[in-house]
Formats: sequence, C-alpha cells, structure tokens
Amino acid sequence: MRRVYQNIDKYNDGCMVLIPEEAEDMWHAYNLVAVGDVLKSTTIRKVQNESATGSVSASKVRTVLTIRVEAIDFDTQACVLRVKGRNIAENQYVKMGAYHTLDLELNRKFTLEKHWDSITLERIDTACDPAQNADLAAIVMQEGLGHLCLVTSSMTLVKAKIETNIPRKRKGMCAQHDKGLMKFYDQMIQAVRRHVNFEIVKCLLIASPGFVKDQFFSYMLDQAVKNDWKDILENKSRCVLAHSSSGFKHSLKGNSFSFFSFQVFSSYIYQLKY
Repeated sequence: MRRVYQNIDKYNDGCMVLIPEEAEDMWHAYNLVAVGDVLKSTTIRKVQNESATGSVSASKVRTVLTIRVEAIDFDTQACVLRVKGRNIAENQYVKMGAYHTLDLELNRKFTLEKHWDSITLERIDTACDPAQNADLAAIVMQEGLGHLCLVTSSMTLVKAKIETNIPRKRKGMCAQHDKGLMKFYDQMIQAVRRHVNFEIVKCLLIASPGFVKDQFFSYMLDQAVKNDWKDILENKSRCVLAHSSSGFKHSLKGNSFSFFSFQVFSSYIYQLKY
C-alpha cells in the first residue's frame, strides 16, 4: 500500500489518499473501510445523451465520485472491493443522494475520510511498510543469482535480486571465475546490510544448492571481521544454512524447503525465548 497524502487532525479525524499495489493491500483496504466513512474514487458511469433531433444514446464516462459508505463487499476471486453508498458531492453525471457502487482495484487511487483510531492507524503503518513485521529474512542463491526476501505472516517480499555473469572455470584459469564470484558475494552482502534490520528480523536463512551457501556465509563473516561490520558480527548466530533447489524465488515455496525453514525458525525462536 502506498500512502500518497495524509491530513489527520489532533482528534484523529481526517483523510488519507492511498494506492493499493499488491493483492494483500486489498485485504487491508477491506478492513479499513467501514460503514459511515466517506470514500472518493474514480468510477465508470453510464449516462444517456439526447441529441438535437430527440434521439437518445447511452455512453460510459469516467468520473470521480464521493460516497457515504453503506455496504462493503470483497470479491476475493477478482481482488476487488465493492463499496456501495449515496453520492454526497456535486457531480454532473450523478445526482446528490443517488446510490452508486465504487470498485476499488489494484493501482487505483482512492481517498478515505474517517475517524482513525489506533487500530486503523496501526494497520495503515503495517500495510505501507510490511517489512516492519518480517521476523524472517531469507536468501536463496546459486552462483550468479540470488534473491533476498523478507517473510511476513501473509506475504513474501523480494527486497533485492542480484544477478551477475560469472565466468566458467577453465583448466588452469580459475582467477576470473573466483573474481566474479567474490563480486557476486559482495553485492549480496550489501543487500543484507541494506535491507535486513536485525532489530526486527530474528533469523536469516541462507539457502542454496550445493555448497554455495557455506562459501557465501564464510566469505561474509571474513569481510565482516575485515571491515568491522558489527551488524553482521553481532548477529551471526541468527544465520541458519539450509538447502534449496535453486536460487530462484519459487524455491521459497518448495514444500521441503518451506517445511525445513519453518522447523528451523520455530526452533530458533524457542531458543531465544527459553
């Protein structure tokens, strides 16, 4: 969810302009809009036009409507939030007090005016920055390809995709391959330092086929010692190595990896608590 504009007074009354960008944002919107709120968005309205000869033709026009919410329906299949209410603002196509249904869709801006209590404000903060609730970070990688993801209870956010061309090993000529691999590892480390907040993230999973994860983890610790990166050194015990089928994002959804990750993460959180 992207928050474009906010104007809330000291009594927590006011409006926000929001743009849902992911399917999960529509669920947040469904929980934000309530009966009695004022909703403003663009819509398509069918209007009838009468010509000078008296003939009537129908056409569809795009207009902006402001309604007082009376009913809310969430279509999970189409990922559309349908909000019904009476028009409360002057409009050349819709009379005051006329009923209309606004369809809130992905990437369609809407303005919501209501009393914002602590629960709705917290939901807005969560929707606009879901990384604040990501207890688990995961790296899935293979030579030359890596994805850094933050995993929340409801979604997986790809924060960085690193793709580097690594020269193949040749007999007696491994220098170019090693140089390319170190460059790739350096980019992955910078992504970790930029996107993983260990004050929030409790566990960092590093997964790959073969021994790539082990080589990367060892290299990251060596660089942390060399450059005195305290954020890495103080949290190295939070890193857990696991196997994945590849470095593509879909490896996170593999049954074996997901189950193993869940077990490791649960065990780690239990150790932190007890």
